[in-house]
Amino acid sequence: MKRIRIFDTTLRDGEQSPGCSMNLTEKIEMARQLEKLGVDVIEAGFAIASPMDHKSVQAIAGAVSECVVASLARCTKGDIDAAWDAVKEANHPRIHVFLATSDIHMQYKLQMTREQVLQRISDMVAYAKGFCDDIEFSAEDASRSDWAFLAQCYTNAVAAGATTLNVPDTVGYSTPQEMSDLIHYLRRNVPGIENTDISVHCHDDLGMAVANSLACIQAGATQVECTVNGIGERAGNASLEEIVMALRTRRDFYDADTGINTRQIYRSSKLLSNITGVPIPPSKAVVGANAFAHESGIHQHGVIANAQTYEIMNSADVGIPQNTMVLGKHSGKHALREKLISMGYELTDEELEAVFARFKVLADKKKNITAADIEALVLHRRHNIHTTCQLVSHVVNAGHGVPNLSCIKLRRDDQEMEDVAIGSGPLDASFKAINRMLGLEQQIRLESYSLNAVTDGEDAIGEAVVKLATAGGKSYTGTGLSTDIIESSIRAYVNGINKMLEEAN
Repeated sequence: MKRIRIFDTTLRDGEQSPGCSMNLTEKIEMARQLEKLGVDVIEAGFAIASPMDHKSVQAIAGAVSECVVASLARCTKGDIDAAWDAVKEANHPRIHVFLATSDIHMQYKLQMTREQVLQRISDMVAYAKGFCDDIEFSAEDASRSDWAFLAQCYTNAVAAGATTLNVPDTVGYSTPQEMSDLIHYLRRNVPGIENTDISVHCHDDLGMAVANSLACIQAGATQVECTVNGIGERAGNASLEEIVMALRTRRDFYDADTGINTRQIYRSSKLLSNITGVPIPPSKAVVGANAFAHESGIHQHGVIANAQTYEIMNSADVGIPQNTMVLGKHSGKHALREKLISMGYELTDEELEAVFARFKVLADKKKNITAADIEALVLHRRHNIHTTCQLVSHVVNAGHGVPNLSCIKLRRDDQEMEDVAIGSGPLDASFKAINRMLGLEQQIRLESYSLNAVTDGEDAIGEAVVKLATAGGKSYTGTGLSTDIIESSIRAYVNGINKMLEEAN
């Protein structure tokens, strides 16, 4: 059985998706979860892009120990220098260099001839090889490149020391048959390719990223580049969870598997959704809320008799928790810790304290505490530790034909502050009060707001997601959690402001 390497680019290509930016703390948390998930390579970022990108790649390189940590770099010495400086402290560093090879990219973007591109590949792969042994070369827009020229590009890269050759379908243009034929062609026409990993990086513009990636595996690819939840530029990337579970579920067909701990898939998906504020579509394969749900009477009857009648995967295999009542308001910290361990969560004492405090508050509001409730508290634990501002209390007066008033009390460092505002609604009034007491009235604006129920029932926990934009054009995502939707909305707004203030400091 073939071993397929999983190259995760959630923190690089995925973060380039609109609305999916993360701060340093969130990137490190996600990187550690990716290591628990068992990915082979974490592409931590594009080090030359900004000082913050360089810092985050460097921090991730120091935070994980088992995974290869890669930084993307154009085929220029400055990019490669920055990439190496960012990953050099990693236990397993990789420099990932790329250069466009399609005629349209070479003419309009690079303004380089084929000869110049071939020489640049040879020179820059060799230059990167002078820093470390693990070098990946990507021919950007490979799927729209002339195949004979593309083969020569990869031949030059192998001769210069590349150990992984990546074949990207950069704009999601190709089909499974075309990608399969391209991999077969390269295997026949690139000398030394048998000594490298053949990687593929497929985008989902036509909805075929996963299908294209799987076709490449059948053709001989040994590494797949993908992201959690399929996030990425434009329509996104190949979805990690779909590729992994397709290989696992259809081992008989693909004769291939990965080193992924599939029980960490759902947890990784939920964590990313919580960090970015981008909800997982209910119909999303593998991790969506409806992926293991059955409403049809015929389906229900079949599943009750034998789950395999309508389920080709076991929900437990991807780490989806069962919604059963497990704890109540009289439960202690030890019982909560044991339940968290059974769900696969390992918390520090400080994190457990924060979750337990929220758990007690929730238990007073809800009669039945489910695994999903506990999971929601865990995913939001980071909002309760070392925050700049904390919500102390709120009082809202709202109704039709009466002024919408909100009185908000915040604690910032060791000082408490309070303000009252009138708005077009209870949330508008609340947000205005917060802006005024923090002196942010001219500095931020609300870009978007959404509210989702993350658990079931009339006392469901509501998760509010806000996106704030600064006068300088930077965006921050804030999330808040409560059975009271006004409270969850205010907490989300404060959380977004905290991210902005922490970055400013």
